[in-house]
Amino acid sequence: MGVDLFEVERLLLAEAAEPPLPPRDAEARDRVWDMAVRANPALFDGPVVACGGLVWTGLRVLRLSWVRVTYRHYSLRRVPGATALPSLFVNVVQPTDDGRLLVARMSASTAAPGRWQLPGGSVEPPQGGAVLDESALADQAARELVEEVGTGAAFEDLKLWVVTRGENGSVGLTYLAPNVPEATLRADFDAAAAAERAQGREPELDDIALVRSPDELAALAGPHADYLEPVVRRFCGRR
Repeated sequence: MGVDLFEVERLLLAEAAEPPLPPRDAEARDRVWDMAVRANPALFDGPVVACGGLVWTGLRVLRLSWVRVTYRHYSLRRVPGATALPSLFVNVVQPTDDGRLLVARMSASTAAPGRWQLPGGSVEPPQGGAVLDESALADQAARELVEEVGTGAAFEDLKLWVVTRGENGSVGLTYLAPNVPEATLRADFDAAAAAERAQGREPELDDIALVRSPDELAALAGPHADYLEPVVRRFCGRR
């Protein structure tokens, strides 16, 4: 299955209700989730945002409906005949001063051990009367970057660069960050990983690499996120 890349200049967001789920599917979903937790106790059934749909409303204006679910919702993908909503995530293209792009590998304790991807994570629903809008999404992307890589970027400095749609219809909002020197990126990553281990936690990312072409990306052993090669190719083509 290919990955769609959409150039978006404006993103409109609207909350939608979760579709009703037949009791049989709900029971099967819970069984699958419980089995996954037994296999990986680090899994957490926290609140998360799913994508309810994408509609173009104008030239490069995309309307995205979003739905409040928890992580167990995606267990429906493994229930025959059931339908899960597409996941919604943010990630960040972090370039270096010399034109390379940072990619990161998920640690063994995550749901995708060994997978190379961009720094990022699932979109979280707003709390306490807050609104999920373009600024809130950019802020979540900035927080993921500093939590995972240690490199700080103000959300105002992140630009929505491309929207991807890939496996299971999952939608990614990819932001472009300002250039950072390689030495700074590596020092920040090492410090962030050390801080996590000092708290008795395994870092979400266990390695980073800097690539300047899809060929260099292909040389990284292990699985790759489905969007990664198309995004790297687009990044290299902009120069």
